[in-house]
Amino acid sequence: MDMVQTIALSAGLAWASGLRLYLVVFLAGVLSYFGYLHLPDSLSVLHNPLVIGVAGVMAFAELIADKIPAFDSLWDSFQTFIRIPAGALLAAFAMGDVDPSWTVAAGLIGGTITASTHFAKAGSRLAINTSPEPFSNWLASFGEEGMVLGGLWTMLASPAIFLGLLAIFLVIAGFVLVKLWGFVGRLLRRV
Repeated sequence: MDMVQTIALSAGLAWASGLRLYLVVFLAGVLSYFGYLHLPDSLSVLHNPLVIGVAGVMAFAELIADKIPAFDSLWDSFQTFIRIPAGALLAAFAMGDVDPSWTVAAGLIGGTITASTHFAKAGSRLAINTSPEPFSNWLASFGEEGMVLGGLWTMLASPAIFLGLLAIFLVIAGFVLVKLWGFVGRLLRRV
């Protein structure tokens, strides 16, 4: 793997983990198991059938949990303590056998990418949950799953394009986070 592919893999796993951690682990494991995705030895555990099975069960549970308004925000709150460290670890281990300083840097950047993605997702869903109808929640949920699938495909097909799109996404996520912070402040003032 060249450096652009390695950086795209590291950043892509971190980004997608902020949206759907279990789906990412499941897909990376299955794709690696069948030889469609070459993972570094440091991530070879992902194609273990036990890891694939557990990730698949959890991905299915998240698929259901994410479609239930209000419960999805509770799920996201709990997942804050799982997604961010897991995204940082996936990003770090995706670097493979490199100088440890690169691994630590990738983990720090990956954790930041995962946190940005997760908080933008969780905050957006919290705002969407103020709507009384469930359809916007379902649309957002399916949209997130589509983003993960499309993002991972782009990461594999064209790493440079993925990194460009990721930069745009992170700028938009930053904007969303600023707006959501204002929304949360107004909501707390009302309460």
